[in-house]
Amino acid sequence: MYEDTTRHKGLRKRLIDELKSKGISDKKVLEAMNTVPRHFFMELSLNPKIAYTDTAVYIEQGQTISRPFTVAFQSQLLDVKKNEKVLEIGTGSGYQTAILCSLNANVYTVERQQELFFSARTLLLQLGYKAKCVLADGYKGLSTFAPFDKIIVTCGAPFIPEALISQLKVGGSMVIPVGEQSQTMYKIIKKSENCLEKLNYGDCLFVPMLEEKNLTI
Repeated sequence: MYEDTTRHKGLRKRLIDELKSKGISDKKVLEAMNTVPRHFFMELSLNPKIAYTDTAVYIEQGQTISRPFTVAFQSQLLDVKKNEKVLEIGTGSGYQTAILCSLNANVYTVERQQELFFSARTLLLQLGYKAKCVLADGYKGLSTFAPFDKIIVTCGAPFIPEALISQLKVGGSMVIPVGEQSQTMYKIIKKSENCLEKLNYGDCLFVPMLEEKNLTI
């Protein structure tokens, strides 16, 4: 069912070269992006060229799979170390989750939309990515499994959720797009329980972080 052909690999290599030209320099991130077949996380009927073009693509429930540069950029900012416990808010298609797994993180990922949750969890299992997938409210994080070394938010948040800050280890960091209509990408470093460093990485555009959406199983 899922084929990663020579053509796919060639298109992916070309995409990696494009990401390098746009400023992605983390070798581990580039290797992960070159390893994970992005086309597996989209409609199988799509032209393979679309999967390896640097553009966002619509998936189920009006959501998108972020453009490859965005995935690479957030992953580079996150600076994942081997075996770090990482919380992802917004599983979506599961593509960013697979990238984090390929970076050797221990991944916990939250999705609030039932359809996306079940399809992404099934696909990740089929492909052998060992992430802990949870159907839950991303604003609340996952206190049961906290604290986390790193947190990545893959949808636009109108504000920085306090619950996520509280679940971040001291010395840990969170990458999050913040804003209503459009967002600003921030990296939040937790210096101490009462001190945060907030770094601005420019404008971006994400689908919004949702509340009270299809949470009943």
